[in-house]
Amino acid sequence: MVISVSQSAAAAKVELQSPPRTRARNAALDHARTFLTLVVVLHHAVIPYTYFGHTDPSSFIGFDCIVLATDSFFMAMFFFLSGLFVWPGLKHKPPQVFLRDRLLRLGLPFAIAVLTLIPLAYYAIELRANPDASFSAFWWKTVTVGPWPSGPVWFIWVLLAFDLSACLLYQVSPTLLDPLNRLSLRGFDRPRVVFLFLVAVTAILYVPLRVYFGPNHWFEFGAFSVQSSRVLLYAAYFYIGAGIGAANFERGLLGAEGQLSQGGLPRWIIVTLIPYCLLWGLIAIKRLVLGNPPVQPDWYEAAYGLFFAVFSAGMMFCILAYFLNNRRSEFSVLDRMQADAYGIFLVHYPIVLWIQYWLFDFDLPAVVKASIAFVGTTLLSWGATWVLRQIPGAKNVL
Repeated sequence: MVISVSQSAAAAKVELQSPPRTRARNAALDHARTFLTLVVVLHHAVIPYTYFGHTDPSSFIGFDCIVLATDSFFMAMFFFLSGLFVWPGLKHKPPQVFLRDRLLRLGLPFAIAVLTLIPLAYYAIELRANPDASFSAFWWKTVTVGPWPSGPVWFIWVLLAFDLSACLLYQVSPTLLDPLNRLSLRGFDRPRVVFLFLVAVTAILYVPLRVYFGPNHWFEFGAFSVQSSRVLLYAAYFYIGAGIGAANFERGLLGAEGQLSQGGLPRWIIVTLIPYCLLWGLIAIKRLVLGNPPVQPDWYEAAYGLFFAVFSAGMMFCILAYFLNNRRSEFSVLDRMQADAYGIFLVHYPIVLWIQYWLFDFDLPAVVKASIAFVGTTLLSWGATWVLRQIPGAKNVL
């Protein structure tokens, strides 16, 4: 009996460490990733029309609800989804090939975007303050004097940095993420175990940094920037995703027959709504009780950070549960857009800012302006990406 148990344990260890078999594309994850891309476009489409701090004459309080929700989860979930495929990639590619592919897929688009697309996007904002500014003068000032904001493409260089760190860690120990993979196996039957672990880790990493830096501080060096309080939270999502994707995918948290894929969405919605409402409660306290000071008390930032961590994890589990439970390809728009999603993410920002620039002087309701911005940006970004992908070799990047 002892021999039998030992042999089973050894077999399980070998199975855990062995490379996962090549599998077909996961429609649920493709749908989730493409959906998140549309959420990014929506987020940027409605920001000028929020009630608090709006930059357009029109505003709608409902957009504040959208922005609070989207800002609190979507980038973290992007890092999680990206992390899922890192360890299998490292197992099947020599490190130099992995790094070359990452530089081509992430480094090259980032460099092109921050030199072209991002200055073009912010030129629309510059013209509101300085209508006589030329683009050449604005571009030169941006890249030589600054500030040089990277817009949403900050995500790309941070993801590249995480990929590089993962490559180094894999060379040190290919089994480094085995504990996370075993946690994922437990999550097959009990996804709440992974959820609670995710909340605990991200709260520990996020709350102290939020208290220290506050919510609005960014590390910046030229076009390289990242929100100071969130950088470790993003790293946690990336590496937890990498651990889940390292092996045993179909027998882990995201397996087709797992509990997360079999329903339970109403429970995750409730789990998500509670911290979301608590976040709004804190916002009300800040504005009505504290007098909306520029710097909040430490207790406030700590409470906000905790609710943020719970909400972010809850939203991700809601979205994963929904798409895993509906993994068949009935999402025709998401299916058609899937191949172009990365390109849409890259090119949408100048398009949305210039549409908003054009709409600024029109006396239209905020809902109408935001709808035009969202639909117009989605269609034009999709079309632009399709055109770019016709360039020879572009599909290897986009």
